[in-house]
Amino acid sequence: MPYAVIKSGGKQFVVQEGQTITVPSIQAEAGSSVELPALLTSSDGAKIGTPLLEARVSATVLEHGRKQKMIVFKKKRRKQYKRTIGHRQGYSTVRIDSIG
Repeated sequence: MPYAVIKSGGKQFVVQEGQTITVPSIQAEAGSSVELPALLTSSDGAKIGTPLLEARVSATVLEHGRKQKMIVFKKKRRKQYKRTIGHRQGYSTVRIDSIG
């Protein structure tokens, strides 16, 4: 089955057609179609881009959301310094429609 390596939100993902993945937030409405840049495809022999290929991976945005809160705790011993910060990363769930 052909696969591709895509780039989204500064991260890389290995995907196949019909697969559902969670990527960092995409600025598109749920139900709309988006094109993601491909770094590598393997439909008929591996093709590697420098840095990107002309081939695009089309996907459909299924939903948007936010992950669980991560607690960032900073401390310096013997200095009475403590900081607690929370962070919630936004994400988008997409379904890969076609590679090409």
